[in-house]
Amino acid sequence: MPSQSQNTSNQSAPILDDDEVQRFQRMATEWWDATGKFRPLHQIGPARLTFIRDQLVSHFDQSGDAPLSPLADLSVLDIGCGGGLISEPLNRMGAKVTGIDPGDMNVAVAKAHAKSQNLDIDYQTTTVEALADTGAQFDAVVCLEVVEHVPDVAAFIARCITLVRPGGMIILSTINRTVKAYALAIVGAEYILRWLPRGTHQWERFVTPDEMSRALVAAGMEPGAFAGMVYNPLTDTWSLHDSDTSVNYLAAATRPSS
Repeated sequence: MPSQSQNTSNQSAPILDDDEVQRFQRMATEWWDATGKFRPLHQIGPARLTFIRDQLVSHFDQSGDAPLSPLADLSVLDIGCGGGLISEPLNRMGAKVTGIDPGDMNVAVAKAHAKSQNLDIDYQTTTVEALADTGAQFDAVVCLEVVEHVPDVAAFIARCITLVRPGGMIILSTINRTVKAYALAIVGAEYILRWLPRGTHQWERFVTPDEMSRALVAAGMEPGAFAGMVYNPLTDTWSLHDSDTSVNYLAAATRPSS
């Protein structure tokens, strides 16, 4: 197993890993195949969406008269949107969604699928850095299963935060750097069960909750709720867990209003 390493910010390091971008580009046509290479993302989707919905509804006091559109009128940026697996349900919940991805094939798939569903989502082939340079800001930013694929987590998160408006929120999900995560997310998921292509994850790039918190604080955010996602092999389902962040987990943080 690789030796454990600390994620630290290196200002000279690239924020994107082109090899990782191309890896997902090669699988772009399979985003909406719930039994294919992206099956794990389809499976954890309900748990991730529950956490996102609950955090945003609570933070923005969206518990009013629109139970079927709990995110009505919120502007939400989906970083690393891929084929739109999260962008689409967020849009269905009423959010005005912008989805960005550096892979043009991923964005093409996302646009085509959204069109087939009559959904109005602003998909763009661009990077966090390029979008941030335009001065764009959003009520909420979601960045799911992305940070474990970038070479410098702290630098990437700091750039993401510039896209959150004052008083807004960021929600991230990733994999903890533990022996259990190595056994389940790499050995189990990639080599034994073959849920994912081999090489999808690099254990040394996994991020501990403490490292995530430090990166958020360093970027000027106030860390909030953390929740784990736990797999039940008997029911083949994932659920949220308040304290077990030993493998997959989500984190929410807010940007001070001033």
